[in-house]
Amino acid sequence: MLVLDSCDVPPTARAEIVTTLMAETSAATVTLAPHADLHARMDLWQLGRLALFRSESSGMAMSRDVRRARREETPIVALAVQERSTARHEQFGHRQTVAPGRLMMVDLSAPFAFSWATSGASRALQVPLDALGLPPEVVREAGARLDASPLAGLVTRHIVDLFAAADRLAASEQAAAIGSATIDLVRALLASTGPRDPGATRETLLAQVHEYVRQRLRDPDLDADEIAAVHALSRRRLFELFADAGSSLEQTIIARRLEAAHDELGRPGARHKAIATVAHEWGFRDAAHFTRRFKDAYGITPRERRAAGDT
Repeated sequence: MLVLDSCDVPPTARAEIVTTLMAETSAATVTLAPHADLHARMDLWQLGRLALFRSESSGMAMSRDVRRARREETPIVALAVQERSTARHEQFGHRQTVAPGRLMMVDLSAPFAFSWATSGASRALQVPLDALGLPPEVVREAGARLDASPLAGLVTRHIVDLFAAADRLAASEQAAAIGSATIDLVRALLASTGPRDPGATRETLLAQVHEYVRQRLRDPDLDADEIAAVHALSRRRLFELFADAGSSLEQTIIARRLEAAHDELGRPGARHKAIATVAHEWGFRDAAHFTRRFKDAYGITPRERRAAGDT
């Protein structure tokens, strides 16, 4: 959803209107650097309780003081990947320079300062603090140690992938489920930056396995042996990880493949594909087996799902 596009604002009023709208949207004080090509655009997508927020603009500075922070009704944590231009960020006494491709975190319920000098852009996940289920002090301390987590690279890639498909994901019936899975991954990232404990280690490892499965869903040869070997686990330990979380590896892989195929069958751009082709693209070797599994999961056949998606 487009929140703001300076192209829609008359040039003579652009600076004032853009500054005001950006300040209202971010609940922060915003200053735009003088620029012949002053511009700004903000987009927002909702995946259940998770929001995807992208902001791009000419040079700007944004800050929130104690007074504004105390007015925040719902504490939000933003986990962002800088897209363009080098940014500067300061919060809780920690200053950092954020180059393109780097991961950073902002507690939007606390004072902060953020800026970039030239035309820049950033992509951020916005997660309600209560959805993370972590003590506020754990979350805040994690912000300065994101690079210490073994999940930092994985989460960075996941954020980039989400924004690349944001329109499609937000319109999907699986939007809330994708948002929930992403919040789980963020929780594991933040928990894994602190002192190691068995619970955090398990959660981190399970998050890594889930992300590996997501990336390899299309491969029909994906199996427990491959996943265990990649993560230096025994098959038994791998199965125990999922059992402790109340699920199973096999059912997780099948459920995610079905979700992806369900989404694909509902896309107008995929109408030309045979149902068997969609099944094969998402790791099912046998189209009849795929149809049975699909109907068991959704109560309709793949053909009926396609018809419903066209209406």
